[in-house]
Amino acid sequence: MKFGKLDTHQELEGIDWTLPECQIEWKTIENNDSPNQVSTAVRTGGTMWTVRPWRGKVYPKKDPMRTWAGHYGRQFGSLEFNATHYRIYSPEKMAAWADEMPDGFIFCPKFPALISHYRRFGNCEGPTDDFIAGISALGNKLGTAFLQLPPHYAPKHSEKLGSYLKAWPRDLKMAIEFRHPDWFAGGKDAEMMWQLLSELGIGAVISDTAGRRDALHMRLTTKFLIVRFGGYDGHTSDEERLKLWTKRISQLTKNGTPLESFDLLVHTTDSVQTPETCRLFSKLMKETCGLKIKTPKEILSSD
Repeated sequence: MKFGKLDTHQELEGIDWTLPECQIEWKTIENNDSPNQVSTAVRTGGTMWTVRPWRGKVYPKKDPMRTWAGHYGRQFGSLEFNATHYRIYSPEKMAAWADEMPDGFIFCPKFPALISHYRRFGNCEGPTDDFIAGISALGNKLGTAFLQLPPHYAPKHSEKLGSYLKAWPRDLKMAIEFRHPDWFAGGKDAEMMWQLLSELGIGAVISDTAGRRDALHMRLTTKFLIVRFGGYDGHTSDEERLKLWTKRISQLTKNGTPLESFDLLVHTTDSVQTPETCRLFSKLMKETCGLKIKTPKEILSSD
């Protein structure tokens, strides 16, 4: 996750990691929601399963790479599925990956760059249909598909985006990751889009990244939330930030806010320290919320 990434640990000193207050912007809150009925599904995962340094630590040392998808699914609760950003896969291939994963695991596929970065939401009917066919084959392991906008994609460019979102099937969960600073500055074009997200039931990805604290917008337009967490490989700030998230989850639950799911998608350098970051989050979730979530267990290198 290069977005907002700072180059040195020294740059992390003095940053205010405090989470802004949540703004609940989804269109309706059902009358039957109550604190006793709230049960938020909390999951954590990384961005890939083909991480060689995990061999002997997360994956059995002697198992070949073709088995790693299944090992990943048994260790983590979710995956930021970046592969779909670079290629639209067939339903058969997606179904095969889904079959590798246990019940309860979910994929968060990223929209193809062909749609978001190259065609910029124009003349995208064919690629979108192919993308939908592929991710639909994930079945009950399909989570929220997220659309990452290019860093230079400002609200003033968003007319085609609005039309694209209105055509997206309402039964498929979707969220957008905004990056251009104007999305968080309160301008007219931006606010029209935020309102549209609420009306359509489309989420807004929260990017917790050190160099772009404006992207920590805390505007909840849906009851499902994706947080992309840019970690620093065990730096003390990682624990401080993760603890704030566990406290926020606890607060939302106690206040009766009917958040359905929370997916923490972890980014570390070359994904090497992702298991350790997920374990830390799991530990803090148990301490803060009393909730046990799936987390990778370190295995003996001789296994």
